[in-house]
Amino acid sequence: MDTKLTDELRATHAGRVAEEILRKCVHCGFCTATCPTYQLLGDELDGPRGRIYLIKQVLEGKPVSEKTRTHLDRCLTCRSCETTCPSGVKYSHLLDVGRMVVEEKLPRRLGDRLTRALLKTVLPNPALFASAVAVGRVMKPLLPAALADKLPPAMPAARPWPAGKAHSRRMLVLAGCVQPSLAPNTNAALARVLDRLDVTLFEEGKAGCCGAVRFHLNAQDDGKADMRRNIDAWWPHVEAGVEAIVVTASGCGVQVRDYGHLLADDPAYAEKAQRISTLCRDPAEILAAETDTLLPLFAACAGERGRLAFHSPCTLQHGLKIRGVIEMLLQAAGYVLTAVPDAHLCCGSAGTYSVLQPELAGRLRDNKLHALQLGEPARIATANIGCLTHLQAGCSLPVRHWIELIDEGLA
Repeated sequence: MDTKLTDELRATHAGRVAEEILRKCVHCGFCTATCPTYQLLGDELDGPRGRIYLIKQVLEGKPVSEKTRTHLDRCLTCRSCETTCPSGVKYSHLLDVGRMVVEEKLPRRLGDRLTRALLKTVLPNPALFASAVAVGRVMKPLLPAALADKLPPAMPAARPWPAGKAHSRRMLVLAGCVQPSLAPNTNAALARVLDRLDVTLFEEGKAGCCGAVRFHLNAQDDGKADMRRNIDAWWPHVEAGVEAIVVTASGCGVQVRDYGHLLADDPAYAEKAQRISTLCRDPAEILAAETDTLLPLFAACAGERGRLAFHSPCTLQHGLKIRGVIEMLLQAAGYVLTAVPDAHLCCGSAGTYSVLQPELAGRLRDNKLHALQLGEPARIATANIGCLTHLQAGCSLPVRHWIELIDEGLA
């Protein structure tokens, strides 16, 4: 694709990244076949190819309109198009640049600004979010249906972390910002599983939100500040030889894996950020490397554990490129996995998307839950806290993080 970016933008790191990505696009349109919003709306501008044209116009200095912003806002950033693209177009990185420039050139309306400011303030703050959830659950019968829908039922309290001798192998885990309140047992379950593999898992209290919430709400400088804080918090452990930084929410995992790209133009943090990205692991990658030890443990606890549907989050299959690994582990643990049609399509959670685009998010969730329940499972498992709570709010079946089910399989 030929480009004529403005001189001002071409002089920046973001502009150079965008230009390189744009020139890889060959207009083939394969991406539209797997784009969830294009499938729903049938509008070229609500598919990746159309959005790429809109971003190109913006970066070339054309006027920015609300129509442009609407189509960019409707994108889930699910990265399904990146999996489909034969040319290797990094669409999500281009979208980051496009949204940043649109935000600079076209101020949002007051109501939209206030909603986004609230999300940027509450979600990345674990204490504030926990208080909001507690109040929301008490007041749920009085809340508007659209807001009440965002409050899933309380999950079981976290079971204890392993209490025993420290192992020579040590791994960090990101605590996260909303997961401790919404699914408090997730990291504890991973710690118990890794303890059986002679690995000590621990959290670093000085770390916080991975940066995705504020970054993807177009407060990109604030999101990068969250990333730098985490790097500073984790760095002493990196220097001490920690084996990996494990992230149990695949959405956060994609963000941490992207630190090296997002801070590449920061001379003080570029090298450290790349090191953090290299150390970032999803639990599926850790357990897949330990199957020689893990599979005999499953065999010792043999027994069928019922029918289970696994929802593979977009961030897992399209962002982290992990496919089939968790399914194999769950089957080894005794679960009977049911078929899920159109498993590549997004459930509609997508970070804050379900709050900002509730109508589209609801339609996507309905479609996903229909697909997940076709095989009549007893439970649903997933790998991302956002997907978990979004699906649970619309479903009577229990929805759990898959690592909790692995933990149960070893109990």
